Amino acid sequence: MQQSENTREEEATVDVRFTDLPNALIACKVPEDLFNEGDLKASFEALFRSFDPEVQFQYFKSFQRVRISFSDALAAAEARLRLHKTDFNGKEMKLYFAQSVHIGSPRLEPPKPDKQFLISPPASPPVGWEQSQDATPVINYDLLCAISKLGPGDKYELHTATPTTPSVVVHVCEDERGDSSAPDDSDQDDKPRPPRPKIIQTRRPDYTPGVEQ
Repeated sequence: MQQSENTREEEATVDVRFTDLPNALIACKVPEDLFNEGDLKASFEALFRSFDPEVQFQYFKSFQRVRISFSDALAAAEARLRLHKTDFNGKEMKLYFAQSVHIGSPRLEPPKPDKQFLISPPASPPVGWEQSQDATPVINYDLLCAISKLGPGDKYELHTATPTTPSVVVHVCEDERGDSSAPDDSDQDDKPRPPRPKIIQTRRPDYTPGVEQ
């Protein structure tokens, strides 16, 4: 009884050992004539068909390699043990086990959301976000009052000049026609519009080297 249990454990160990091995080999640096000559290709395939009649071959001419896929891992291991570093067509043939990568899913899964940072603007507002109300516009009533009291030719100084900055002065344009009343639609149709007044730019103050910037 104990002997049968030991035999089962050994068989299980052997099965696990061979199932972990890949069932494909990669032949590296094969002769270049192998990809063009049919006779040489047939003799190359005959070497591996002696270990597994259902073996399949994939030729990669650009990499000068051949992938040999067996039906089980035991045949691949035996072929590698017997044919590795053997002479083929005057060149040493090297065989390596093909690494099998288990992806887990045939579809591409999205990345994990551990380090995903949203780029502004966000796709949706965060929890608890509320839209801020627009602030009331700042209206300078003193300035409006001063401008309303100005007449043609008067001026109002907004900012006093300093040694480094010019003053800002508002000038009221004079009416060239002498009539401050706005013309109606009939006058605009009959009379041509007066030329627009030329805007005089504020003169920059003279530069004084002694003044510290």
